Amino acid sequence: MNELSLLNTLFSAPDFGFNFPAFTRHTDVPSVDVKETKDTYELAMDLPGKTEADVDLCLKDNVLTIASSKEEQSEKKSKEAKDEGQWLIRERRSSSFTRRFSLPKDCDSENVTANFKNGVLTVTIPRKSESKEKRIAITVA
Repeated sequence: MNELSLLNTLFSAPDFGFNFPAFTRHTDVPSVDVKETKDTYELAMDLPGKTEADVDLCLKDNVLTIASSKEEQSEKKSKEAKDEGQWLIRERRSSSFTRRFSLPKDCDSENVTANFKNGVLTVTIPRKSESKEKRIAITVA
């Protein structure tokens, strides 16, 4: 990822040595593509089935956090209505994730923009112009 680095969590790896298919199905973390251009860093994350209202985007101390927590509609209804029946198969569940990215020093954190279209979150992080070396004259005291 060049200068953009991920702060990994314990369960973000797809295979951490155990075989828990039911567990890993509900702890999947969306994959991210990061592209570096001359003027920006562009981060794209697939979030199928989610809307912009389901996603929380926060930038603090040069750490970009993308998080989501969503309760399935069927669970909301079952809490409101009593005794609608018994589930025979229940594969759709609530889902949540958090991804944190440590941004490089040349990011312009004041002008970060985000766009959500067709289930893809795109975050554009402008780059600051590099500071040029400045010669300092030495005076004799």
